[in-house]
Amino acid sequence: MAKNIIYFDLETKQSADEVGGWDKISRMGMSIGVTYSTGRGEYRIYGEPQVNDLITDLQRADLVVGFNVLRFDYEVLHGYTSFDLSQLPTLDMLVDLTNTLQHRLSLDSIATATFGVEKTAEGLQAIRWFKEGKLLEIAEYCCYDVKLTKMVHEHGLKHRQLQYSNRFGKKMTVPVKWEN
Repeated sequence: MAKNIIYFDLETKQSADEVGGWDKISRMGMSIGVTYSTGRGEYRIYGEPQVNDLITDLQRADLVVGFNVLRFDYEVLHGYTSFDLSQLPTLDMLVDLTNTLQHRLSLDSIATATFGVEKTAEGLQAIRWFKEGKLLEIAEYCCYDVKLTKMVHEHGLKHRQLQYSNRFGKKMTVPVKWEN
């Protein structure tokens, strides 16, 4: 039986400034969370009322893959559960790449250099959309980020490397050692 990999991202209702700083991420509140499950072959969109279903979905995964999930997304979800999500089998691609390169990369930098596609928005825009009641826009943006996360992970698995643009705009390559 194939592994059930869950690709995951979420957006918040409030910014770090609005909740009193980056040490209070669990107070930001989830506006929308999105998963793609290789076991089901489908995306799922979760609003805040379905946050417990999202957490259950993550707990059932053989592997959760995301970008900055350990430091951000899981911390947001810790506002809803006492379960320590960092105990889940997780590949945080940002953490892995930062350990290799000794500096942080953005998902956008990797997607642009590797696939020639850019993110459609950014987190602060998603917070503005939430305040305007535009949940569909948040869901579309979050689904696209999950798709980019999945594409980056699958590319890294297949080619054992990723491309990114450094701060001077030069295309660089970083090796990855991810396992299926």
